[in-house]
Amino acid sequence: MVVLLLAGLVAGAAIVRPGPVDEWLGGDASEPTATAAAPETPDPPPAPVLVASASDIPAPTAAGVKAALDPVVAAAGLGSSLNIAVVDAATGDQLYSRGPDVPTTPASTTKLATAAAVLATRGPAYRIPTRVVAGAKPGEVVIIGGGDATLSAGATGTYAGAGRLDQLAKQVKTALGGAAPTRVVVDSTLFTGPAFEPSWDPDVPTGGFGAATTALMTNGARVNPKITHGYAERYSQPDLAAGQAFARALGLKASAVTRGKAPAGAPGAADATATPSPETTQAAAGTAPAPGTELGKVESPPILRLVEIMLVDSDNVVAESLARQVALAKDLPASYAGGAAATKAVLADLGLPAAEIALSDGSGLSRKNRLTPSVLTGVLRLAASGSHPEVAGLLAGLPVGAWSGTLRERYRNPAADGKVGAGVVRAKTGTLAGVNAISGVVTTADGRLLAFAVLADKVPVGKDRAEAGLDKIANALAKCGCG
Repeated sequence: MVVLLLAGLVAGAAIVRPGPVDEWLGGDASEPTATAAAPETPDPPPAPVLVASASDIPAPTAAGVKAALDPVVAAAGLGSSLNIAVVDAATGDQLYSRGPDVPTTPASTTKLATAAAVLATRGPAYRIPTRVVAGAKPGEVVIIGGGDATLSAGATGTYAGAGRLDQLAKQVKTALGGAAPTRVVVDSTLFTGPAFEPSWDPDVPTGGFGAATTALMTNGARVNPKITHGYAERYSQPDLAAGQAFARALGLKASAVTRGKAPAGAPGAADATATPSPETTQAAAGTAPAPGTELGKVESPPILRLVEIMLVDSDNVVAESLARQVALAKDLPASYAGGAAATKAVLADLGLPAAEIALSDGSGLSRKNRLTPSVLTGVLRLAASGSHPEVAGLLAGLPVGAWSGTLRERYRNPAADGKVGAGVVRAKTGTLAGVNAISGVVTTADGRLLAFAVLADKVPVGKDRAEAGLDKIANALAKCGCG
């Protein structure tokens, strides 16, 4: 028996590139993307990761893993609330446990839950639309936010392959013929509730790693789209900023932009319940389009790509937009609460224990979130097992040790046994003040694939020391035969 990784896409092959979905989706592999640009080749180069794991490879034993991890865990310095689970990805056997079913603040490892839920509900190929329809008054056009955080104003955007407002404006001008638009109405009513989750730390709105969650925005609400990593100033009202960018593409001034709602029943509108009949959506030759007529549409990259973006660089803004896609797919309000409830329901439908899941957001910025190590390893097993092929793409988005994303600079320090985690640890990190976590997959020295989760939410040491402690645990698994 072989563990089918990525639904058979990589069975029998090795992946060393951090984001293989670019080639699967028709991207140019010779041109790095803004979100998954190829870093300098590490020394040594990363070992193959996500190799198909055959059952004839000796399985680690619980006693062997315990002997390897206990000393490392004891010396990690991660505080009194440290909970861990390690399972064999092929069999699901639990190989190491320390509070595996204890709900713990997961920080950004929450994004693994969001990734699994959106892949399961929307599917890997789904694209989030941004539409423009004719408004209620002559010359009025309404841009309807569909929740695409990657939308770009033009050719130079933060996210490769994003839908573009300048191209949308061209479609609108063509649809209007000789008529010139005079007013832009921004409809961002698809998302409801507060723009910021009330349980977030007070510095999140200005901290540069989060933004107001609105149904319409460009470049993850960044003021400067060229800043693709780390701190970036964000617009306080991303929907209006995007509407003004769209107005400029139409040749209008910012003063021509206002908030409002699309005509009832317009495609993509929050209250759209049915497709309007041709009589109401098509204007007669030489007349203005009927209110609600679709004038143009652009789409996001596929959900599979958005999941990769979210996981590789721990993009909080994309994460919140994806959580709302889960809510919409489950007919719940597209809010923080709706996204959290929908994600929990989907994970329960996938067979994970609902009692061990408590969520307030999709990004992990909330300190009210609680997940157990067992839930996170359960998500990873679902992705690795082939039992739910739609979820398998989650693994392709995980950062690789010493190679990509939030693990690019980790696992590079020489150790007595060498850089064993480089290239073979593929995981999502999580960091808040006093909270440090990591969850992912690792290939052992014998070639066995393990899923692991390490959650610590009472960390007494600084970020660098905590990360070093987490990495030593993952390194111990990477060098483990543990028979």
